Amino acid sequence: MSAGSAPSTPWLLRWQGTLGSASEGPLGSRLSLVAGIVLCLLMAAMPFVTRAGLSLLILSSGLLWLMWSLVLPAGRIGRISGWLLLMLGIAVLATGFSPVTPAAFKGLLKLISYLGVYALMRQLLAQAPRWWDRLVAALLGGELLSSVLAIRQLYGDTSELARWADPNSVADGTIRVYGPLENPNLLAGYLIPILPIALIALLRWRSWPQRLFAASALMLGSSALFLSYSRGGWLGMLGALGATVLLLVLRQTRHWPPLWRRLFPLLLIAAAVCVLVVAITQIEPLRIRVMSLAAGRGDSSNNFRINVWLAAIEMIQERPWLGIGPGNSAFNLIYPLYQQPKFNALSAYSVPLELLVEGGIPNLLAALGLLFASLRAGLSQLKGESIWALPALAAIAAIAGLCVQGATDTIFFRPEVQLTGWFCLATLSASQNASSSDG
Repeated sequence: MSAGSAPSTPWLLRWQGTLGSASEGPLGSRLSLVAGIVLCLLMAAMPFVTRAGLSLLILSSGLLWLMWSLVLPAGRIGRISGWLLLMLGIAVLATGFSPVTPAAFKGLLKLISYLGVYALMRQLLAQAPRWWDRLVAALLGGELLSSVLAIRQLYGDTSELARWADPNSVADGTIRVYGPLENPNLLAGYLIPILPIALIALLRWRSWPQRLFAASALMLGSSALFLSYSRGGWLGMLGALGATVLLLVLRQTRHWPPLWRRLFPLLLIAAAVCVLVVAITQIEPLRIRVMSLAAGRGDSSNNFRINVWLAAIEMIQERPWLGIGPGNSAFNLIYPLYQQPKFNALSAYSVPLELLVEGGIPNLLAALGLLFASLRAGLSQLKGESIWALPALAAIAAIAGLCVQGATDTIFFRPEVQLTGWFCLATLSASQNASSSDG
């Protein structure tokens, strides 16, 4: 690193490249290959491996990023990475002031480990963009097998599936598949961000075997998500795939006359709403599940969530500025002090509420800043012809789906869902970095 470049390097990154630059040498190329292989294993295997195996792959990713950074010259901190660092700083403060510091420290370590995965993904995609398609292929491979296993459950012993039928719900008797993830809502959360990525891969890939692979993942994944009968999953799928189609339409019509450029997306949305209304009124299983949304406390699942939300709001009112600290361990120790009888919970069942509980108002504001920066990075690709254009659109569509489901559930914090979210953020950060370099 030259003396002239040192002042422009952020002080947080001045440790990078201390072992000398090897990004163009044999060590750099081997590190990118090893990083790609580890991340492909992580993307493909996350629905199937044990928690210990998943933790090992996540830890390996962080260590690989650390090794790579020691031989790679420091770059710049992008907007997305900057917001993530701010959230990490808030989590450190929340841990220090937590009423259950040891438990919160475990949550902090989990957050740091996930940030290591994000950092390695971002580094790999920035250095070798061709790995995006390989990581997507691995992700779709795991999703395809998970979807097949889920759909196959309909033709086997349904006694296990029946345990997810709630006799106190208006949807009593509904058979819900869960695949290898043992939870229909988790299966739905896992599939939501992958479906828009599969759709973009179908459009992006050129050979027919690749397109057939992407189309199979899209169709079987959509079928498995529907058969999970997860209401939040259905809404998330509508949000993710709807956002994908809308973004593709905006991109394709960017050269149209101004009137049609504005009118056509609105007509498309109106047509989609009409189709959805007809489907809800004519398809009985769909109608029953949608009716349960409007049942209020009359539906046991709704009633449970409402009680948990009220308890979470009390927790936030007690500690509004730094919360109780990150992680489910801290939540499990504090929540019983606020819970209503017979309404035990492992989380706040709402991502915004969970962010407020864990890190207070600053944590939620930082998360909103991260969301805004991510959307800005993705939407900036609408009019360009960069190689990152379609991947960036897939990423923001996936994030849109996760946001819709996250309004009433915290499945996002499970690694099988969260890791795909980190992949989307790494994609957007790499695309933003490439745009800045081109500029």
